[in-house]
Amino acid sequence: MDAFYASVEQRDNPLLKGKPVAVGHAGKRGVVAAASYEARRFGVHSAMSSKKAKELCPELIFVPGRMDVYKSISAEIHEIFHEYTDMIEPISYDEAFLDVTENKKGIELAVDIAKEIKTKIKERLNLVASAGVSYNKFLAKIASDYRKPNGLCTIHPDKALEFIDGLKIESFWGIGKVTAQRMHQLGIHTGKDLRDYPLGKLLAMFGRSAVLYHDFARGIDNRKVESTRIRKSVGCEYTFLEDLTEKEQLEEKLIQEILPDLLNRMEKACFEGRTLTIKIKFSDFSQKTLSKTMPYLLNDENEIKQLIYQLLTPFSISENRVRLLGLTISSPIRVSENGQLYLEF
Repeated sequence: MDAFYASVEQRDNPLLKGKPVAVGHAGKRGVVAAASYEARRFGVHSAMSSKKAKELCPELIFVPGRMDVYKSISAEIHEIFHEYTDMIEPISYDEAFLDVTENKKGIELAVDIAKEIKTKIKERLNLVASAGVSYNKFLAKIASDYRKPNGLCTIHPDKALEFIDGLKIESFWGIGKVTAQRMHQLGIHTGKDLRDYPLGKLLAMFGRSAVLYHDFARGIDNRKVESTRIRKSVGCEYTFLEDLTEKEQLEEKLIQEILPDLLNRMEKACFEGRTLTIKIKFSDFSQKTLSKTMPYLLNDENEIKQLIYQLLTPFSISENRVRLLGLTISSPIRVSENGQLYLEF
């Protein structure tokens, strides 16, 4: 979906149509959750502080998010998907992979299915969607972003390498800002640069992720569309009205406020894992994570508390104040049908 949250707000309130809109909280500690295309022209984007967004776009209109509404619309979109296939892998409320190799309507070309889905979303929901069509998930994802808004892009197998060659490394799925900067230092700026770079050197720099990058540069992605996704983590995070300046404040917030919320979410999701991660975001928006993996499931509140203290022991705030803290439990243990145990990382 194109600028999903902001587009829903513009659809439901005609006064917002054509205006720069941000979904989020306008206060000094607020963060933009989504921005309309009118706002994006000023450089406003999701995860940006509300203060910075207003500096870039003084006319920016903030509206509070309505997650229940977005979730309900997402369900309606998925009803449209199910008219064509049940092989659907959601990525978020507004994005999903569909395997239409064998589809319910017997339509030969995937691009024709994409056109029909876009049309139905517009007619039934008055929202605009973009679609990407290709032979694997990596290229379909790239294609879906390529001609937004209201885009439809197909990457054919015989054109894939040519397309990838000209692709900026920042556009690769799974390569974020920090990884892109490290690649730039190696002289890797495009898909062709990445394909020409030796795998051994990539492994030395990026570990097991290097194999994925190496394959992507060659148009290879063997991951299947998974209609049933296994939850791999549960977490929560809080942004504070005032920055935290003392380690004792971090401990208090994590133990007294965030941990109870995490335990509640774990219970609702029936989830248990072996890795505890503390996320710390500073006032300059840089961040740090502290984590530890145990050989057993972390399901005891007191034990998790002790692990939090243990992870924070060597940590020092120094002069950088903390604006956000988060806790996540991950690395579940699952059992296959034949009784074999699998550890998720």
